[in-house]
Amino acid sequence: MASVTVAKLLKRFGQTEVLKGVSLSIPEGAFAVLVGPSGCGKSTLLRLLAGLEIADQGTIHFGSRDVTRLEPRDRDISMVFQSYALYPHLTVRENLAFGLKLRKTPAADIAKAVAEASKMLGLDALLDRLPRALSGGQRQRVAMGRAIVRRSSLFLFDEPLSNLDAALRAEVRVEIRKLHDRLGTTSVYVTHDQVEAMTLADVLFVLNKGVVEQSGPPLEIFSRPATRFVAGFLGSPAMNFFDAHLERKDEGFQAVAKDGFTMPVHPDRFAGELTAGREVSVGVRPHDIHVTPGGAPFQVSIVEALGAESYAHGTIAGSPFVARVEASTPVKKNDRLEISFAEMHLFDKQTGVSLRAP
Repeated sequence: MASVTVAKLLKRFGQTEVLKGVSLSIPEGAFAVLVGPSGCGKSTLLRLLAGLEIADQGTIHFGSRDVTRLEPRDRDISMVFQSYALYPHLTVRENLAFGLKLRKTPAADIAKAVAEASKMLGLDALLDRLPRALSGGQRQRVAMGRAIVRRSSLFLFDEPLSNLDAALRAEVRVEIRKLHDRLGTTSVYVTHDQVEAMTLADVLFVLNKGVVEQSGPPLEIFSRPATRFVAGFLGSPAMNFFDAHLERKDEGFQAVAKDGFTMPVHPDRFAGELTAGREVSVGVRPHDIHVTPGGAPFQVSIVEALGAESYAHGTIAGSPFVARVEASTPVKKNDRLEISFAEMHLFDKQTGVSLRAP
């Protein structure tokens, strides 16, 4: 196992800065997830960790070793690719053993490592099959097994579930987390899927336009997003946003939306950041909405009925809005609801930075 420390990493392709001075620290034995939209730099960062790209500036350390300019073979890493990258003419057994044979590992040690990985991943019945005779989930388990047998100090996962259907993604996601808990090897996992990110990570790094916008435990980031981007990216359905301005009321403030309805703002949650007239973006998660008499008016345009709950779509203050509604509360298209917010986030309208108190 090894910790990972990245300092002021800069990477350009031509005139385009893909990574803009990224710094991050991953503790030894942690499962770290790099998440963000396409083009944010997460895959480039993983390739820099793997040695498949070389940084223009900055340093990478695995533990106390400076690996910034080392070749991939000298970094003691194993990588699991999105495309599986299996040798089609080799059996599962031969694919698992291939990397060890290249390192001239003794045959007895290879057989032992393959047997252990095969048992761990449930591949014993598949060892003599070729990759074309395997399902997508089985191929991905073989790819993970090939990484396991090397017993590297760092595992790198490059969107390994993207080629699987939804049900299989959920199944293999659980297998990956169980595997990590069993081996305890430091892992770095890249995905654009925020559900994968939230469920797998010990520590989460949210990237946007080549910078890390926020890092920390997944639930902490979800509950206390530092920017509007982070708030909108994490969560399904996504957080709702609409514009408002602040006004003083009694000893505190209220947010006033452009169509006139108001929401109380608790000063203790936004201490030192509130001023009358300030333009803000109000963020509300669909799960923090309640149907309440006397609340904000909400005209329903579409209803997604999911069984235990429904999602009502409409607009508030001229912006698209989604509200979660319990199955016990019947709602249909063209209904007019009155809603209140159990939790509200405020972001500066210009910068997108959260106004929440530390």
